[in-house]
Amino acid sequence: MEKTEKISIATGKPSAFLLFPWGLLSIIIILLLNIMLSDSWFGKNWSWITLVLIIPAAILENFKIGYTTMQIMFLKVIYSLLSFLIIGIAFGAAILNYFQKDQNIQKLKIPWYVLLALVIMMFIDIAQLFSMLKAVRRSFMQFDPDS
Repeated sequence: MEKTEKISIATGKPSAFLLFPWGLLSIIIILLLNIMLSDSWFGKNWSWITLVLIIPAAILENFKIGYTTMQIMFLKVIYSLLSFLIIGIAFGAAILNYFQKDQNIQKLKIPWYVLLALVIMMFIDIAQLFSMLKAVRRSFMQFDPDS
């Protein structure tokens, strides 16, 4: 006697909460606050600002791990690539600012604590991508007849 199992697939649309790019939004807000606010105020309050932006983004991105719908996974990869692009541009601006000797040119000043916050957000994105890949592998293993 063969045992047949029914696999139910959710056909509903994922909520907008799962599709929203929380990590990318935090990266953009950190950079915009650095650019728009004065150096003295942002320099004093950077730890609280990044704490308020990084921890919720990490928690909200962590909710996406259990959902393996193609739309969520595809958007997570796209948003992570955009995050890496923005972080790369910020690091490029910081390196250019360090090596540029001409003082007459308007520069984008990115302090070390903003770069640290961006690196932390990048590591969170990398960890989320690997967790998502594990979830995809686990979901594909359900369909493997050899296991």
